[in-house]
Amino acid sequence: MNNFTTIKKMNSVDKLSVLFFIKRTKNLLNGESPIYCRLTMNGIRSEFAVNKSVTADIWLPTAGKARGNSIEIYRLNKSLENINEKINEILRQSELQGTAINPELIRNELLGINKQYKFIVEAYEEHNSKMAALIGKQFAPKTLVRHKTSLKHLKEFIKSFYKTSDIELIKINHQFLTNYEFWLKTNTKCQHNVVVKYVKNLGKILKIARNNGWMEHDPFLNTTFKYHEVDKPFLTKEELEKIMNKSFSIPRLEKIRDVFLFCCFTGLAFIDVHDLKYEDFITGANGERWIRKKRQKTKNWSNIPILPAAQRILDKYKNDIECQINKTILPVPSNQKMNAYLKEIADLCGLNIKLTTHVARHTFATTVTLSNHVSMEAVSKMLGHSSLDMTKKYARILDHYIADEFEKIKDKY
Repeated sequence: MNNFTTIKKMNSVDKLSVLFFIKRTKNLLNGESPIYCRLTMNGIRSEFAVNKSVTADIWLPTAGKARGNSIEIYRLNKSLENINEKINEILRQSELQGTAINPELIRNELLGINKQYKFIVEAYEEHNSKMAALIGKQFAPKTLVRHKTSLKHLKEFIKSFYKTSDIELIKINHQFLTNYEFWLKTNTKCQHNVVVKYVKNLGKILKIARNNGWMEHDPFLNTTFKYHEVDKPFLTKEELEKIMNKSFSIPRLEKIRDVFLFCCFTGLAFIDVHDLKYEDFITGANGERWIRKKRQKTKNWSNIPILPAAQRILDKYKNDIECQINKTILPVPSNQKMNAYLKEIADLCGLNIKLTTHVARHTFATTVTLSNHVSMEAVSKMLGHSSLDMTKKYARILDHYIADEFEKIKDKY
């Protein structure tokens, strides 16, 4: 009677294991052991008592039924067969309706449990509402924007793929995640890494749901959505000098160039330069001026000695009217305007690279620091990274740096 039932659905094949067994450790007063039914699918398990019992000596574990020819044994085995038939009917209905199925849903259906389930869109909206109330206290505005976009895509996916406005959390499984990933890749203009980010955003909501008891299983179990390695663009020493030495007749572009260069010489992200305050400047271990600032994105501290090139830019805007009015250290515009103006600067400098504020941070990690033999550990500390692995993704080992290192061993062999 114990068996595997194969379910073919939505281009995938799932196997449901149905196992009847007795719990010898929970013997009843009459000496019989209670019979349980265990349902297993894709590593997810759910079990329940079938309200039947039997003595251990006549139970056949492999067959999942009792041994004997008496009318009582016949009725017992027949009741177990009926449970099997009900399970198969639940699976057939799920396949006909195209709905997700898992052991917990089957168990609840068999036991007639009319549980009020939480829905995924409902849970995500609740999450975003709480996050909005914590902007500036625990979360950055961009984080909320990212989750709002994730929710928007999720709603469109559910409406397009499942023809409904929301789905119970208990019905979300591995197949739902792979369907969502496929839909994002085929129905949006998102690249692979952006798609993975949206799926991982959903994973955060599902983790909250499990912690709150709204769902028992983990759809991400034994599943990984990996980012592709992406080359991070940066400026070479020659390209950086082109921008430094370029004269601009338009004051707007000169200011943008200076802010960009400041990022190149400090490694600060755009938002951290935008929010830079006088209290972020300290006297460092070497007695010189440093920036000590907690990164908005990760809340990790960045400890950055100020290079002369960066100090010259600070001195240039020390008495700037715009900075005084806006109470800022540097004339930093919005990120959108900054990147738009950087495109103009790249064109005027004859650079074949898409200049963005991220390029400045990458340039600091590579051209400014690592290629000048600053240790990986020091660069990691300045960038405010949690681990060296994060720094390695930013920091490119330049060809001439490898050549310099090779010179150290050339004469030895």
